[in-house]
Amino acid sequence: MAGFWPVVDVLAYLAGDWHVERSVRDLAGAEEGSFSGTTVFGAPEEGGAGLLHHESGTFVWRGAARPAERTLRFLPGGRPGLADVRFADGRPFHDLDLTSGRHVTDHPCAADLYRGEFTVFDADRWRTVWRVGGPAKDLVLTTDYTRTG
Repeated sequence: MAGFWPVVDVLAYLAGDWHVERSVRDLAGAEEGSFSGTTVFGAPEEGGAGLLHHESGTFVWRGAARPAERTLRFLPGGRPGLADVRFADGRPFHDLDLTSGRHVTDHPCAADLYRGEFTVFDADRWRTVWRVGGPAKDLVLTTDYTRTG
């Protein structure tokens, strides 16, 4: 995985089904967890532009496994390589520009800062690394996506 894979149209690239593997490291407490599941980028049920991102699977933390899911909205940006990522309720989350195959973005959340790095390896593999720091959290979340459909 030496280089980045530029993405001309981010929404077209993401559309479809992905297998997800995530590691969660609590740097303050030296604990580790994991998430395994699927992410589907599909058309919003209510219609409209963009993609609805629905992630579901199993989160394991401190030896306890539990179901987990989340939904995000990926809206078109100013040009095809860009997206405006929003929480399910419409609040802004972060920008996304994969035209170079790599993007770094920030999301302030109360007193904590989420810094995300997105890396595209090829047509079927990409990764996000979120470093979360602040008074409430000290985490690294690394997620690998592999296309399944």
